[in-house]
Amino acid sequence: MGGLPAWEVIGVIDTEGDCAEWSFPAEPGAVRGARTVVRGQLRSWGLDAVGDIAELLVSELVTNSLRHAAGPIGVRLVRPSDGAATLLVEVSDPLPDLPHERAARLDEEGGRGLQLVARSSSRWGTRPADAGKTVWFELSVPG
Repeated sequence: MGGLPAWEVIGVIDTEGDCAEWSFPAEPGAVRGARTVVRGQLRSWGLDAVGDIAELLVSELVTNSLRHAAGPIGVRLVRPSDGAATLLVEVSDPLPDLPHERAARLDEEGGRGLQLVARSSSRWGTRPADAGKTVWFELSVPG
């Protein structure tokens, strides 16, 4: 796991093939842990070109999950395959309420995460799950 303390990751679900998944506790260390595993996985797939933006957007979404949900946070990457030039990134949590992009006031510290995701990704969205929700985004991978 590249030096992550064991408490930062609940479990590595899968890192084989075209998909990698992790589960993090709803604790502040989850943001750092998620950034670390995302960066490492993208490097191992040869996708360093999208590493900075993927790491930033995952940080925003995991932070949102920490602020609003009290349960494990899932992070999933799906590598481009079969000629696709898009990386899919998903962040899931047990809170069923779907987030909405909003305009933050200048004096607000938060409220810009989804704006950043919307403006930095090629596509993004949300979907309900059996137990919670998933926020996803796609990044174009340079050919």
